[in-house]
Amino acid sequence: MEYAIVDIETTGGHASGCGITEVAIVLHNGQEVIGRYETLVNPGVPVPVYITALTGINNSMIATSPSFDQVADKIYNLLQGRIFVAHNVNFDYSFIKYHLAEAGYNYSATKLCTVRMSRKIKPGLSSYSLGRLCAALEIPLVDRHRAGGDADATAILFSRLLEWDNKGVIMGMLKKGAGDQTLPPNLPKTDFEALPHSPGVYYFKDDKGKVIYVGKAKDLRKRVAQHFTGHNPNPQRQNFLRCIHHISFESCGTELIAFLLEALEIKRLWPKYNRAMKKYEPKFGLFVYEALDGYLRMAIGKFNKSQTAELVFSHLVEASNVLHEMVHEFDLCPELCRLGNCSSEGGCKTKGGLCPRKTDPEYYNDLVREALQEYRKQLPTFVIIDKGRTENEQSCIYVEKGHFCAMGYIHKDTDLTQIEDAKKLLKLYQGNHYIMQLIYSYAKTFPEKVLMKEYEMWDNMHN
Repeated sequence: MEYAIVDIETTGGHASGCGITEVAIVLHNGQEVIGRYETLVNPGVPVPVYITALTGINNSMIATSPSFDQVADKIYNLLQGRIFVAHNVNFDYSFIKYHLAEAGYNYSATKLCTVRMSRKIKPGLSSYSLGRLCAALEIPLVDRHRAGGDADATAILFSRLLEWDNKGVIMGMLKKGAGDQTLPPNLPKTDFEALPHSPGVYYFKDDKGKVIYVGKAKDLRKRVAQHFTGHNPNPQRQNFLRCIHHISFESCGTELIAFLLEALEIKRLWPKYNRAMKKYEPKFGLFVYEALDGYLRMAIGKFNKSQTAELVFSHLVEASNVLHEMVHEFDLCPELCRLGNCSSEGGCKTKGGLCPRKTDPEYYNDLVREALQEYRKQLPTFVIIDKGRTENEQSCIYVEKGHFCAMGYIHKDTDLTQIEDAKKLLKLYQGNHYIMQLIYSYAKTFPEKVLMKEYEMWDNMHN
């Protein structure tokens, strides 16, 4: 069994948008070093100033160096058939694999990470960065942040780890399905192994314990593993993996509870790497404003943070239907609601036949306020009863007048004759439009799990 110990220098932190400026490969047969290769590489893009400050590699140094395409064949042949070893292996591997593919080489290899090896074989050290690890273990490190110097130090570290490994740690890491090499370098395997195969919410944390990502899953172990498989070279993934030092989780009885808790936790913690749900907003709103003539006017428009909407909706047709119902039920003027023109000849098309403009503005405005108030009253109060985390409990979600108020777990034998009693047994939350859309969708899909306070109102709203 032979090993290729690799270190590279780059123009940035992600393979798809950055180039390689230097490559060093040290060949090892498990006993000693048997070969070495090192070269500067012209990345085809300028070297950023901060990279020059870190590595000492500048544009003039690489101006006449070969491109990666020109050394790809040499690199591929050195790596082929050997185990790929590096300190924080997924970083170096992602760059090499990506740029070999760009040069026309389909490369794949078994990997070993000397960060993870060191954590297992020499636990308890204050830091596992290459510089501090070498200082702690008295390994000479010359030309720090240059590919050759770092590769030579990593080769010495690798040799020492082979000598110190009297428990078969390295062979265990190489076994198919061991999973060590897919995990981020700073993540203890015990954190991953603690994840159950059940619904829940997981939290990725940085070295200071700060939550940097929150996710939900139907199967926690399977979903978290998906974050670490593959070699996506985009910057978010590369930076993301380097920052993960710990995982914690909260089991949930159902996937819906996990969905809701994820949304609430993202709102509460505002993690660095959660992006999509931060931007979620309802698409349409019902806006009410008073015109110069003193009449309240209603209109459907795109949701806008700068304006307060009386009601919010995901779909335009849903918003339009609600407004049409209000106009019909409360004899409102279609023109004042932007639903048609008030004909000067035929008069207003209200049931009463009297154009609101011929009434006192306050009389008409009271009708508008009554319509809005009545709509809100008709929003349903209900609970969703579903599986709990154990056989002795059931999950419960409480919605009051169309607003998510509480959720949690109750004993399986709890009698909810009065569904308002559920609110006292659950943890209170403040929901939003997104959460209610999730709950309504689930309730329509699984009506047998819904306990209603007023069945007819549910039917009126959702048929």
